Amino acid sequence: MRSAVIDLGTNTFNLLIAEVEENSLRIIHSEKLPVLLGMDGINEGMITEDAMSRAENALTQFKEKCIERGTVEISGIGTSALRAASNGQELLDFAKKKLTIEIEIVSGLREAELIYQGVLWSFHFEDPTLIMDIGGGSTEFIYADKAGMKDAVSLDIGVSRIYQILGKPTTYTKEHIHRINTFLEENKSDFFTASKSNILVGTSGSFETIFEMIHKCNFPPTINAYELPYDKVMEQLEWIIASTLEERIENRWIADIRKNMLPIAALKMKWVIEMMSIERIFVAPYSLKEGVFWERRS
Repeated sequence: MRSAVIDLGTNTFNLLIAEVEENSLRIIHSEKLPVLLGMDGINEGMITEDAMSRAENALTQFKEKCIERGTVEISGIGTSALRAASNGQELLDFAKKKLTIEIEIVSGLREAELIYQGVLWSFHFEDPTLIMDIGGGSTEFIYADKAGMKDAVSLDIGVSRIYQILGKPTTYTKEHIHRINTFLEENKSDFFTASKSNILVGTSGSFETIFEMIHKCNFPPTINAYELPYDKVMEQLEWIIASTLEERIENRWIADIRKNMLPIAALKMKWVIEMMSIERIFVAPYSLKEGVFWERRS
């Protein structure tokens, strides 16, 4: 059966239309829109009027794409921005009444579980592995090995939250970097003490951006996770952290929606890599949306 999943993220809305065939995932259509649902409101626990309008327009466009492709079932997953929003029900009501799309707001741990299941399509777990999904509102960490998911945590350290706390900087000064690192340390959990791994699998668009900056090409359509050259990753992270907005704007491999907040994502990657003594870094093409399809296997 052809069905669709919409990931209503804090920064981007992601649409995936696919079919599960003999335990394989056949992707029909994949698309993302820069909705910025959490901008100017996530730290206050609300969705602004402008963000609500962008979200409704994005869902309407996605519904049209689903109809065009003969999609039988459409479901939505709401994450950090919707978890935090006191007026989030307004968007859920719009989706259900106007578009007949049911949106489920999931907990952080449920989000982590879906991310793990999405990675299962593309990465074969052998040794203990840390999964990191960098979101706008939260970041999920999952510890897994060949026996399955061992532990997970969802932390409210998303790039959009931090960006707005800092006052939306364009260039990140030493003071900004210090504040970000302090914020990460203050908001981490004992998850990192209990979980030991030197392998990192990144699932978010920020990791895809690192791939594109290193290889000077678009992240390819694939079912397999890619290993990134460690030294090149660290080189790009340092460049991003030190870059000005103008330099990021001129870099064609950085998507427009990430040009403002990518240094925060880079600092988070570096923080985890150094804290966990990571030696190997992979980027997985699949995440939360694909995790929903993992559960639909026959």
